[in-house]
Amino acid sequence: MVKLTKYLKPFALSIAAVIVLLFAQAQCELALPDYMADIVDVGIQTGGIHSAIPEVIRQSEAEKLSMFLSDEDQRLFLSSYTLVEAGQASAEQIKQAPLVEQEPVYFLNPLEDEQRDQLNSVLAKAEMILVSIPGLKETEEFKALNLPEDVDLITLLPQLPQEVFDEILTKIDANLDVAGENALSVASAQFVKMEYKAIGINTDSIQLNYIFNSGLRMLGVALFGTICAIVVTFLASRIAAGVSRNLRLAVFSKVENFASAEFNQFSTGTLITRTTNDVQQIQQVLVMFMRIVVYAPIIGVGAIIKVLNTNASMTWIIALVVVVIMAIMGVAFAVVMPKFSIIQKLLDKMNSVLREFLDGLPVIRAFNTQAHEEKKFDQVNDDMTKTNLFVQRTLGVLMPMMMLVMNCVGILIVWVGGHQIDMGTLQVGNMMAFIQYSMQIIMAFLMITMVSIMLPRAAVSIKRVMEVLNCELSITDPKQPKAFDPQQHGYVEFKDVAFRYPGAEENVIENISFLARPGQTTAFIGSTGSGKSTIVNLVPRFFDVTAGSIEVDGVDIREVSQQELRHRIGYVPQKGVLFSGTIESNLRYAEADADWHQLKQAAEIAQASEFIDSKPEGYDTPIAQGGTNVSGGQKQRLSIARALVRNPEIYIFDDSFSALDFKTDAALRKALNELCQRTGSTVLLVAQRISSIMHADQIVVLDKGRIAGIGTHEQLMKTCEVYQEIAYSQLSKEELGHDEHEA
Repeated sequence: MVKLTKYLKPFALSIAAVIVLLFAQAQCELALPDYMADIVDVGIQTGGIHSAIPEVIRQSEAEKLSMFLSDEDQRLFLSSYTLVEAGQASAEQIKQAPLVEQEPVYFLNPLEDEQRDQLNSVLAKAEMILVSIPGLKETEEFKALNLPEDVDLITLLPQLPQEVFDEILTKIDANLDVAGENALSVASAQFVKMEYKAIGINTDSIQLNYIFNSGLRMLGVALFGTICAIVVTFLASRIAAGVSRNLRLAVFSKVENFASAEFNQFSTGTLITRTTNDVQQIQQVLVMFMRIVVYAPIIGVGAIIKVLNTNASMTWIIALVVVVIMAIMGVAFAVVMPKFSIIQKLLDKMNSVLREFLDGLPVIRAFNTQAHEEKKFDQVNDDMTKTNLFVQRTLGVLMPMMMLVMNCVGILIVWVGGHQIDMGTLQVGNMMAFIQYSMQIIMAFLMITMVSIMLPRAAVSIKRVMEVLNCELSITDPKQPKAFDPQQHGYVEFKDVAFRYPGAEENVIENISFLARPGQTTAFIGSTGSGKSTIVNLVPRFFDVTAGSIEVDGVDIREVSQQELRHRIGYVPQKGVLFSGTIESNLRYAEADADWHQLKQAAEIAQASEFIDSKPEGYDTPIAQGGTNVSGGQKQRLSIARALVRNPEIYIFDDSFSALDFKTDAALRKALNELCQRTGSTVLLVAQRISSIMHADQIVVLDKGRIAGIGTHEQLMKTCEVYQEIAYSQLSKEELGHDEHEA
């Protein structure tokens, strides 16, 4: 993900908002188990009584509590309440405690938090003693006293000798210590509830109000957490989509500047895969990373803190489960991770095979080799299928194992927690909350590990995309480009040029020197592999020379910007390339602002007007991708017309007349010569046929990468043996304009 930092910066604010919302969502998730525990423990188990401090208490009950308080605790207790005598209560006090009209009642004063905590601790123990005293009748000590069954033990206790009273309190304290804090809170709540009933307070209403208010707060927290989750998902999706859009654009822009050397390094199939599938993998993982990987540690750490703050002594269960999960995921990583890199490579291979099949389909059908191609595709398809099946099956087994671990954890917590509830050291709600926190911790680890399985695949995709973006271009613009000489127009000069393809051991061309002048046609001819196309491809800087220099209008082409250079050139490649659209859109590809006169003039010179006008839709005739719905000759003529629309200084025709018949070829060359004479444009023409270049102003004859001769047709027929061999192999002496003696 560090490699994507540059592409994540524009979304910094959105990412910050996602993190803040994830914290808010985590806080909501962590709060829900506490609300659930309160509803169970307080709302249901203790009837909505959440404190040992009664809001009101009868004077008689207060005196009973005081028996079990120290002098200091008695002072704290009595100072926290105000005694209201019967018949002296206000209307509000009567509404709060109806019994106050019949007997004195203590009303609680406003207390500070610290004082309230201290009073709660003091009263809880005394209240539990009062609740547990009726059970003393079943002890052996009291049975031995032979007391009447209806005797009030609380009234009797103060009448006992001090030594006996202290001994009974000691035994009660011992029982309280064994019972635990949770039993203490339950007993104190029971006392407060009984006291409220005795005073005339509706305890059912207290319980319902507590459950309703707690449930309402719980619902509000859950709703807010859901809203946070929805907004996070929305923002994460937007960020990921934006990053993937920028990555695709960056890759596309980078490939636009690739020279032929870079295209030799990256095949067309892999560039398509990296721009589509790899970027899509990155987009998916970015969403999961922001939605899960960032969220999981927050919820996991928060749940651990909550678990450590609970009274349950079961944290060892969490540690055990984490170790088990990490062991399972470690094994899964070791098995699955290497396969992701293999899958992407197989996807590249499949795209390459499929692209080759579609491009060569006519040839495949012509030679009846469909079975061979099908076998080749089946092999790579089967390899990819087997690898994908292995990965998916491994991941398919992983999830049930994780769910089994989670369910076993739940059972273990219930079993251990049940014993603690039985001993009074844990409440049911607390155990339920502990289960929820445990599940949150386990799910956090599970989410991280599951995403970690996807991260290696995304890492492979990121690496592949970055290989394209970080690829050093072999042809770049100078930092301070020079301007072309305005006094020159269409001059192309090769000065002792040599060129070697990247990775090759020998030069393809050597010692190439010539000057092409404006208004003239310079043609190149030679045997196959002699370097004709290489020479003309050096002019627009599809490659850079290995030695020597090429000057256009008096300036080395390496010292000017590529855009300025290519704007002066009208290029027609060996293989005519048309783009999906219409005839008009393809002609305007060279000059978007060209008027109809320019389009029609270019079509006439390229001898394309006749077949364009014969189409029902004319210039609006649709062109399929790659020009597959027009013939080879029509494709070449449209490619030539497209170059003519630009009206450049320099025309480059790389064997662009090969698909034309002799009549069309002759008419096109005649019209082209007239245009160049009129506009002063320079023509660089590569041809295989002597008839196409006989009338050129300058012919460069190439043999094994070197110049074998330069001159006009007549001069070369006299001085260049290589040219003579080519000429006589194609045309008769009469066609060449020579008789026997001249030959």
